[in-house]
Amino acid sequence: MENRATHPSGNPSAAMLVIGDEILSGRTRDSNMHYLAGELTRHGIRLMEVRVVADDHDTIVSAVNALRAGYDHLFTSGGIGPTHDDITAEAIAAAFGVDISQRADALALLAAHYDRAGLEFNEARRRMARIPDGAALIDNPVSTAPGFSIGNVHVMAGVPNIFQAMVASVLPTLTGGAPLLSQSLRVNRGEGEVAGPFGQLAAEFPDLSMGSYPFIQNGAHGTNLVIRGIDAGQIDTAMTRLAALFG
Repeated sequence: MENRATHPSGNPSAAMLVIGDEILSGRTRDSNMHYLAGELTRHGIRLMEVRVVADDHDTIVSAVNALRAGYDHLFTSGGIGPTHDDITAEAIAAAFGVDISQRADALALLAAHYDRAGLEFNEARRRMARIPDGAALIDNPVSTAPGFSIGNVHVMAGVPNIFQAMVASVLPTLTGGAPLLSQSLRVNRGEGEVAGPFGQLAAEFPDLSMGSYPFIQNGAHGTNLVIRGIDAGQIDTAMTRLAALFG
């Protein structure tokens, strides 16, 4: 794919698509975005966009095609379980224009799992073996039902502990960049007061990312100034300048 977004560091870029009516209705609080952002940062992949969509086939297809074209990697969470509203696998297949079926290797994994558990391997559970043609399985050591990767899209469960296990399975297979480092300075001044000098400093260090995050404590305004990048020496230099400005 062409024209994918890149971070100034040159590190690979990523997006996340959170799928599920339960997220949008407020019944479930999503924690997977926070976890993925931290893991990608450590792996040197920059998470640059997150979308949340309902369990609607056309909406999922549209979002997948937009995000996989725009970024080096797309991670999805949710919608690959055994119930009728788990439609993510079919939507991913449609986005790639490939067929989908209950695949033999996924069926074998699930059959063995339910046999060990002494549970019936019924048709609902067989639905979790639906894998688009050409996809590679993502290991799930928690509950066995696999995720899958196809192209630059990595499709994972929404249940947090299973999502985390799948991320651990996928990340070692991906080429990352230098881990993103950060340092911060807390100043007891309002954001409007520090914005001008801080913006000028940011312009002097185009390879670094600088952000300001205001807070109020005991009625007084303050700002946390954060500098991020992959070059520790550059960050140290910028932080020295920052401390001279506001220390």
